Amino acid sequence: MPAATADAAIAALAAALARPGGESSDFDLNPGFALPSGRRLRPAAVLVPLLAAPGGGPRLILTKRSSRLKHHPGQIAFPGGKVDAGDDGPVSAALREAREEIGLDPANVEVLGALPPHETVTGFTVTPFVARLHAPFDPVPEAGEVDEVFDLPFAHVTDPANYVIESRLWRGMRRHYYAVPWGPYYIWGATARILRGLAQRMVE
Repeated sequence: MPAATADAAIAALAAALARPGGESSDFDLNPGFALPSGRRLRPAAVLVPLLAAPGGGPRLILTKRSSRLKHHPGQIAFPGGKVDAGDDGPVSAALREAREEIGLDPANVEVLGALPPHETVTGFTVTPFVARLHAPFDPVPEAGEVDEVFDLPFAHVTDPANYVIESRLWRGMRRHYYAVPWGPYYIWGATARILRGLAQRMVE
């Protein structure tokens, strides 16, 4: 991408990351849903990786999870997962998981900052780390975990106008959620909610 385009996009992103923001959850659009008291959330971390594209703005790298997984099968997600005992904190977990899931070398990653934690319906508190890649790479999807690795224009997910609110039944209740479809990919749930929060910060 032209240097000016890249610099402007990263500058706007850095400014957004520096703004204060509250935590989010999969229940943000469902004020009547009572979260159980005393619940214990497991820590997790994800990477929000941005890649420079020739002739355009940054592109966001996402994965399509395997349909055989127990949690969120077939959904669009960031590379990432739970924080293990051997990890040196959440950012270490995000980088490790990105290497395992899509073959991304941590040496190719510059972490720009973190977004507020997000609580999922599956009992995780997820810390997203926004990062840019120093160079293109050839993704290697982890067999059994990731069906596909793809990218889309970062500008698409940072425009609040591209988001819609939809709903589906969950445990006998109608749960509303954000979605930001792109081409054949239906981006919704925690991934869309995290991106929607970033989009809002970028226009403030």
